[in-house]
Amino acid sequence: MEASEIQSLIENQRKFFLTQETKNIDFRIQNLKKLLKTVQAYEKRICKALYLDLHKPELEAYTEVGLVLQELKLHIRKLKKWAKPKRVRTPLVHFISKSYFFPEPYGNVLIFSPWNYPFQLLMIPLIGAMSAGNCALLKASRRAPHTADVINEIINSNFDPGYVTLLKGGNEVNRVLLESKLDYIFFTGSVNVGKKIMEAASKNLTPVSLELGGKNPCIVCKDADIDLAAKRITWSKFYNAGQTCIAPDYLLVQKEIKEKLLNKITHFITEFYGKEPSESPDYPGIINAANVERLEGLMGSGNIICGGNTNVSENYVAPTLIDNVKPGDLIMQEEIFGPVLPVIEYNNIDEIFPLINNNPKPLSLYIFSKSRKLQKDILSKTSSGNGAINDAIIQFSNSNLPFGGVGESGMGRYHGKSTFDTFSNFRAIMKKSNLLDISLRYPPYTKRKTKIVKKFLG
Repeated sequence: MEASEIQSLIENQRKFFLTQETKNIDFRIQNLKKLLKTVQAYEKRICKALYLDLHKPELEAYTEVGLVLQELKLHIRKLKKWAKPKRVRTPLVHFISKSYFFPEPYGNVLIFSPWNYPFQLLMIPLIGAMSAGNCALLKASRRAPHTADVINEIINSNFDPGYVTLLKGGNEVNRVLLESKLDYIFFTGSVNVGKKIMEAASKNLTPVSLELGGKNPCIVCKDADIDLAAKRITWSKFYNAGQTCIAPDYLLVQKEIKEKLLNKITHFITEFYGKEPSESPDYPGIINAANVERLEGLMGSGNIICGGNTNVSENYVAPTLIDNVKPGDLIMQEEIFGPVLPVIEYNNIDEIFPLINNNPKPLSLYIFSKSRKLQKDILSKTSSGNGAINDAIIQFSNSNLPFGGVGESGMGRYHGKSTFDTFSNFRAIMKKSNLLDISLRYPPYTKRKTKIVKKFLG
């Protein structure tokens, strides 16, 4: 798409937004319902596209669809309540006044989709943008072309491009979009690209939400339910072949139970995917050959105790466990974003805090322990955008929990009402009566006036 065409789309959306139509609550609900029916009608095609792009099994593919449907139904049900003005107390010094705030849309928003969950991570922010009353430009990931084609049909066959439209293309399209004056940018992806998005947005002072990633620690204490912990860690780590920003990135395991835990994880890998995961219909592929080669390069340290097999031509990396990894090893220097799980043992819980806290704050943190005291201690001495106790990655599916990162793992929150809030400007208004006007605030400022003001404000 040419730069002039992109600018024309942006201008058309700006003109449509200024008609005030998107601010109408009934208009928003009507279009959310249209999107709901369309997604339901396209369910099989979406799942097929996700299989073609990422070899996702039907259940994992449907999870993307199901979370979108869940979000749509919630926004349709709650939008009128969320959009109402909220009254707040007014200080006595401003008597005969009313104070309130209300959500209003930003205007023209831009949403970037990643390739690992190319459907849900584009559609859930879009739902919030629409429910908040914005116009939206969507940029699909070119690494998931089949899913992009289906989304293109869903959006551009059902919505006026002046309201919502999807763009395809590569770096040149991204460059033009980021150089344009927009009202909000929502990006999900890597830390490095997130920095470039923020730098570009700063030139126009465009607010951003950055949903990034990081090295998510998974802490297993000796009092954990080892069988259940191993089962849940195996599922969460190798779901979507580890290409999940909130997947456990490395294990911190207490020495006494390490051998048992790793044996159990190895057992569950075989139980879930068979002796040859490459032949399993339930094990997804890696997005492309370049990422297979990248993952191969991370396996050079420690001792591989399970997996380690790769096939570049088939975009395959086996579920892999690597023991005896050191904090300084290459695999601990970047987010893995694949089915490779390094293991570091510890003796005392206090040993883990420097390792976690000397690195950028992670997106997610997981604790496996039966001790409430230990759970509280770990949470109080670490920081992360989100997390779970005695499970992993499940927090993403709860629309009542705001989802997002902290520090280098991102900024901004979404899911449920938080998605609506993210795409809304909360406009604060004080309405003053004309019945009475006290001269205290007007010059000349006498000592008497100063004394009275100090009494009210002090």
